[in-house]
Order: sequence, then structure tokens, then C-alpha cells
Amino acid sequence: MRKLPRSFYHRDTMIVARELLGKVLVHKSAGVERIGLIVEVEAYLGPQDLAAHSAKGLTERTRVMFGPPGHAYVYLIYGIHHCLNVVTERAGHGSAVLLRAVEPLKNVPGRTCGPGLLCRAMHIDRRLNAQDLLSDNFYLAAPEKAASFAIVKRPRIGVEYAKHWARRHLRFYIKGNPFVSRA
Repeated sequence: MRKLPRSFYHRDTMIVARELLGKVLVHKSAGVERIGLIVEVEAYLGPQDLAAHSAKGLTERTRVMFGPPGHAYVYLIYGIHHCLNVVTERAGHGSAVLLRAVEPLKNVPGRTCGPGLLCRAMHIDRRLNAQDLLSDNFYLAAPEKAASFAIVKRPRIGVEYAKHWARRHLRFYIKGNPFVSRA
């Protein structure tokens, strides 16, 4: 596997979101290497996107979103579920891509069809917030052999409060993949 370079993340969020499909997420912890194929993502386009955490501006929580691309933004929702985002575009922009689901490839027990389940199965929590995704223990990579697949576009899930942003087709997933959270 070839680790994705910083330049991969330093691009338009919509492009990064689509191109993350079919890449692999690797997390090495406690001597175990966990690997999952990314099959579903959602794009969050910066402060103008009312569903993005960055819409509230720069805060201690969102600081990493406004930082350089290629870092992990990990946060807790409902007090129990962790979510992993990949920071995109230039520093100061406040955009990211949420990883919604992975297909387990190696040492990933349990369900992975949803951002909270994905993080639980991959042992990802807030300790990885702001982690550089070019590190040796937590990164995204291109698989040895890229598969071809069709991409489905749909509205994001759980952002009804975001007015017209809730209807935008900013969720992407691999058509027919059984690990997608919701078709």
C-alpha cells in the first residue's frame, strides 16, 4: 500500500470525498494493524455549509478543521459515538470529509456501517484528534490493486437542520457495497 501524500488532501473537498472511496484506512495500535476499505463518505464544505461544524466559526473543537489538510478531526456525538473526518483544502478553510463506513479487510471486528461503528471497530477515539494522517500508525493509503466501481450520490444523513444544505448530494458511496450504512 502507498500512503496518500499531503497533496491528495490539499484539493477541493468534493474531489477528495469521491476519491477516498476505494482507499484504505489503517490504524495500528497495541500491536494490531486494523485495515478497512473506505466505502462511504460525506463532504462538509466549510463555514458556508450549515451542516459543517465549521459553520459556527473557529472554536477549540473545530480548530483542527481550520488547520492544514491531511489531519484527522475526531469528535464525539451524543456523548458516546466517535466520528472521523479527514481535513481537506487549505489551512483556514474549515472543510473535511466524514468517513461513514468501511469494509473490513484486516483485524476489524464488529459492524462498520456508520461513523460511530466504524470508529469503534477501528479503535479510533478523540486521542487521534489532530493526528497527522501521514503518520506511521494512522493513515490512509491506496490499495495495491484499485478496483473499479460506480459511485452513488445522495443527501447527507442526519443534517435536516441545515436548511438547503441538507438536500445537497454530498454523500458518496460505492454502489452495491454491503457495508454502506444506508443505501
